[in-house]
Formats: sequence, C-alpha cells, structure tokens
Amino acid sequence: MRRIPLFLLGLIFSTTALAIDTQRVVKHGVLPHTGQAVVVAEGDLEPRSIGSYAVRLYAKNDPAYPYDRFVAGIVHTRNGVVDALRFEDIDGDNKPEIVVIVRYTGSGGFISADAFAPHGKTLRLVSSIAGLPADQDPILVLKRKRGKRR
Repeated sequence: MRRIPLFLLGLIFSTTALAIDTQRVVKHGVLPHTGQAVVVAEGDLEPRSIGSYAVRLYAKNDPAYPYDRFVAGIVHTRNGVVDALRFEDIDGDNKPEIVVIVRYTGSGGFISADAFAPHGKTLRLVSSIAGLPADQDPILVLKRKRGKRR
C-alpha cells in the first residue's frame, strides 16, 4: 500500500523536472520580403551542446497573433548552441533566406550556419557550412559556396 503513494510522489517530481527547461534557446524575427514570422528553437530536453533545432514559419497575420497560422517547418541537427537568426540573400534571388548560426561549445568557438528558403508549404535547405573559425563571417562563406555551384 505504501508503494503506490511513493510511486505517485516520484512521478509528480519527475514530470515537474521535465517541464522546467529554462536553458533552451528560442530566437524569432520577421522574414523581410514576406512579413512572415520565423521562430528558431533548440530541441526540447536536449543537451545544450548538441542535438537539433526547429525552424518554423508562420503566415503574415494580425501583429497581435503572429504565431497562430503555421505554414512550414523543418528540424535540423546542431553541434553547439543556436547563436543567431539572420535574414540574408544567400542564393542571389533578391529574397533573403533564413540563416541559423550555431556556435560550437568548448574551446575555439567555431561556428556553423544553415540557410533555409520557403518553398511553397515547405522549407528547404539552401546551403550549409560548418567548422568556421569564430572570427569568420558565415554569411560571406555561404554566399561564396553558393556562387561556386552556379
């Protein structure tokens, strides 16, 4: 009989601990050429140093409710912490892509960057780079890499 109350008490404390996730990084902004809201969030309950992040795109809407009309999303791996969300024209089409910059944990502070573009009701990866020195501009490297493919 005493095991059931102890089990329930343990269950309450374990679910409470899982619900507390104050270290997760969430970035948001507005895609300039469409006015759509963009949210980038590290994966729930994952270690800060490695895991995944999600990029979510929402339809342009009432400014009071910018996140109520989901359009597209993608989940991508990460090695480090989400450092920045930027909007830059990587592929030369005069429309900025969604660029997520991730900073490696540990010594060196190396960075990676992934560029995503809306494509109908999906997001597609346009370009990606990894292992850049902390002082190198990932946007310029993404543009150079994309230019070599043409």
